[in-house]
Amino acid sequence: MAAQRKAVALISGGLDSMLAARMMLDQGIHVEGITFFTGFCTDGLHHMSGVYRDNTPTRNHAFWVAEQLGIEHHIINIVDEYKDIVLNPKHGYGANLNPCLDCKIFMVGKAQEWIREHGFDFIVTGEVIGQRPKSQRKETMPIIARESGADDLLLRPLSALNLPPTLPEREGWVDRDKLLGLSGRSRKPQMALAAQYGITEYAQPAGGCCVLTDENYTHKLQDFWTHRGKRDYEFDDILLLNMGRHLRPNNRFKLIVSREESETRYMEGYRKSFHHIKTVSHPGPITLIDGDDLTPDDWKLAAAVTARFSKGRDAAEVEVRMVPKGGEAELIRITPLKPEEVLKSWYL
Repeated sequence: MAAQRKAVALISGGLDSMLAARMMLDQGIHVEGITFFTGFCTDGLHHMSGVYRDNTPTRNHAFWVAEQLGIEHHIINIVDEYKDIVLNPKHGYGANLNPCLDCKIFMVGKAQEWIREHGFDFIVTGEVIGQRPKSQRKETMPIIARESGADDLLLRPLSALNLPPTLPEREGWVDRDKLLGLSGRSRKPQMALAAQYGITEYAQPAGGCCVLTDENYTHKLQDFWTHRGKRDYEFDDILLLNMGRHLRPNNRFKLIVSREESETRYMEGYRKSFHHIKTVSHPGPITLIDGDDLTPDDWKLAAAVTARFSKGRDAAEVEVRMVPKGGEAELIRITPLKPEEVLKSWYL
């Protein structure tokens, strides 16, 4: 009997990668999943920080998909390696700061390294021609295969019939007649296929988790680079840009104001790295202050903003604790700003 062929499937947590892996399982291929942790996926950020919107835990979709498929799942941390992709994408950005084509090339390249090291035969992705304007076009598919080094060991089961046969198809490891020729942005064919498989629960089609595609997040990242004076970041910067309200009243400092209890608890872990303010007389947020040359008036403004977002927002005064980074705490009483005094132009 011929040896069972082995494929690694790139698992994003979305429906397409789930279906691509399932199609391979149905053809008798041994499939294992791989997910690359860049630091910019909201699923991964929630998992790392334990902070969830409305204090309600959400599942990690990539974990869940692998569990539903019954396959082994490998998580590979590429935060440091990925930095150059974000800062210097050879093929440029998408609509925001998303280096989608370079990202796909990089991840497929890492998967190619992985299959060589682990004795696997080929790579599977859930890419569909025409679905993503930057990275999933017919003309970019060969670029990804070539520049990643995967060449014809890269199989896209959902769009295979629109592409030249790959080595797994030519060698008969995979039956090409059982692959699909999907194209375009509609997800109806994938949803119909999911129904055939009895898959009724999956991540919202066309969703995606990368915050670099989000206009608000990338605006905050650009602001961060501008005021730090260099295009660089650390993992903690990525996390903090994705939580709290970010307000910049002036060029000397930025405020990161927690929005709910879970964020407050998490952000308290950064107290030694930032100036910070915490309400004392009323329940309220913690505010981290990013900036070093604050004036006394800056501190008072930051305190009044913090009080505005506390349970004492309607009180005549709120007592807050102001703590300079590495310094002594000072208690003051401050009048909360009125809603209209927190200017829209401050929000990032």
